[in-house]
Amino acid sequence: MAATRPGRSPGRHRRPIEGQATYGEVIAIGEFRALWLGQGMSLLGDQLAQVALAILVYNRTQSALATAGVYALTYLPPIVGGPLLAGLADRYPRRRIMLVCDVLRAGLIAITAVPGMPFAALCALVFGVVLLSAPFSAARAALLPEVLEGDRYVVGSALQNVTNQAVQMLGFAAGGAVIATLGPYRALALDAATFLGSALVIVAGVARRDAPAGSGGRLSMWTTTRAGGRLVFGDRRLRTLVLFAWLCGFYVLPEGIAVPYAMELDDGTLPVAAVTGLLMAAMPTGTVIGAFVFSRFIAPSARLRAMGWMAMLTCAPLIVCAMRPPLVGVLLLWVLSGIGGAYQLAANAAFVQCVPADRRGQAFGIVQSGLLAAQGVGILIGGAVAQELGPEPVVALAGAAGLSLAAWLAMAWTESRTEIFAEARAA
Repeated sequence: MAATRPGRSPGRHRRPIEGQATYGEVIAIGEFRALWLGQGMSLLGDQLAQVALAILVYNRTQSALATAGVYALTYLPPIVGGPLLAGLADRYPRRRIMLVCDVLRAGLIAITAVPGMPFAALCALVFGVVLLSAPFSAARAALLPEVLEGDRYVVGSALQNVTNQAVQMLGFAAGGAVIATLGPYRALALDAATFLGSALVIVAGVARRDAPAGSGGRLSMWTTTRAGGRLVFGDRRLRTLVLFAWLCGFYVLPEGIAVPYAMELDDGTLPVAAVTGLLMAAMPTGTVIGAFVFSRFIAPSARLRAMGWMAMLTCAPLIVCAMRPPLVGVLLLWVLSGIGGAYQLAANAAFVQCVPADRRGQAFGIVQSGLLAAQGVGILIGGAVAQELGPEPVVALAGAAGLSLAAWLAMAWTESRTEIFAEARAA
């Protein structure tokens, strides 16, 4: 069992802002490996579970609406309960929060794997599982900067981002084949096992830490949520960084209307399903490329300077879709948009630096809830408008609107990054 230790020992110092870390240096840290492996296991199980639930619900109800409703439950709980429950990661030891959430999620998912579970109970169980992801994710996000300091945090975040994208693509691609072999109930049981596996990895590989300093008060969750909102939106730098994060609502919209877009591009050369898969894989592919290059070859200070331009790059290529390019052109534009999304690594690192260590859980919870809301609302509006105008104009309009916001944020960021440079050099 790992020994108890504080979050930061007195003899450790932050790396200088230009101290660039390597992937090997980050992977060599045992606690990071544990967090990385546990996250990968849980995410792979979740992708299988999403496919299994969709098949299970549709087979039982023969209703597209019911199937979509269960899928929507993966967005709703963090938006509604995320800001409230995320504050738990600032009141109790973060390792303990992660373990409790993993064990509870394993139990709830195991119950969904019981054949004959009523549809209403199934929805309630799914809601609970997703709701528990809010405090888990907040605790994990707040713990990571304690495990990885300085530029190691950016490199570690990039590595996790690449892994998450790869696991998602693998999970969705292989999910159908796995479920065809195991059946939906066994696939759900496998998801429960991944949560238990994640808990075991955390127990073995992550050191115990005390609750964050200053978290000993008995404030209500409503009070801590309001305080978190004031912290995030009352600080100009944090407010700008949050808006940078929520910009994704514009440039992820194309993925939500990939099916009608594929139908517009259909010329009989490839099946519509294959074209849809290529479109949905384009941005994640660009994100993987951008995250690797941005974290490996760009100096930390240069990342902060490039953040505004990279944010504009995520949206600008989408405007060209108004010209109705062929499939190859669309794929190149969407990959380029995904490459620009690497700016989120720099925004995340700057956000960590600006938020007090004992308030990170609540702050990350608010940002994550907003991210999900931005994506969900953006895709919903995009789908509704695409029915009237067609997918290409909608993608172009989203790109134009996002580019306008990104340009404004780039100007607002210029002054904030100067302050961050000064604080980093003084640390």
